[in-house]
Amino acid sequence: MRVRAIVICAGTVALSACATPRMHSVEELNRASLACGLTYGELIQDEEAKKLLILFRQAPSASQRRCVYQFARRNNLKLVVIDGIQFPEETN
Repeated sequence: MRVRAIVICAGTVALSACATPRMHSVEELNRASLACGLTYGELIQDEEAKKLLILFRQAPSASQRRCVYQFARRNNLKLVVIDGIQFPEETN
């Protein structure tokens, strides 16, 4: 009986580890952004790389990174932080 319980638990863990990520709506990402102290559009998810959650903000604080990381982990996503943003100056 104990072996059966172990096998069932191992199977459950294996299946949950393989959870397929889903595309989150813009509203869901914006809610997570605001909850983490970010602004609209700073969290994005690409259609071709559904497993990646991209944090697009220059120098996010440690608490913002941690909050977004926790959201990503809860949703079976991998966090990618793009914080070295340099926009070229516009010339007139």
